[in-house]
Amino acid sequence: MPEHVLVPMDRSEQSRTALAFALDEHPDATITLLHIIDVGNLAKYGDEGYFFSDDFVDQLRQRGRELLEENRKQAMERVDGVEIETELRMGSPARTITEYIDTHDVDHVIMGSHGRHGVSRVLIGSVAETVTRRSPVPVTIVR
Repeated sequence: MPEHVLVPMDRSEQSRTALAFALDEHPDATITLLHIIDVGNLAKYGDEGYFFSDDFVDQLRQRGRELLEENRKQAMERVDGVEIETELRMGSPARTITEYIDTHDVDHVIMGSHGRHGVSRVLIGSVAETVTRRSPVPVTIVR
C-alpha cells in the first residue's frame, strides 16, 4: 500500500475524478494535491521576468491556493481522518510533477487524463503520458 500519493490538480473534472479515486483506493495514505501554474503559458519578457504583471501572477497563485483548499476540504469531508497536504508550484507541469516525485518520497501518482487524441496529442503532448514515461513510481491515469 502506498504511504504517499500525489494527485496533480487543475480545474478539470478529470483531476477531481483522480482525487476521488485516490481517496477510495488509498484512504490511509497521505495525499498531496499539487497545482502547477504553467509558466509556459506566461510569455517571457526578455530577462526582466514575465510579460504579465506581478499582480496577474499573484492572482494566478491565489486562484491556485483557492483550488487546492477547496479540493482539500472536499476530500476531508469525503473521507474522515484523511491526511491531505497541498503544494503550489510554478513550472512546466510534467517536469514539475516528476521533480516533486523525486524529492518528496511519493509512492504513487494518480492523475487525470484530458483525453487528447490524434494530431492534438502529437502536437501538444500529454502531461499524463510524459509523467508516466518519466516517473520512477507507479502512475494511475483516471479518465
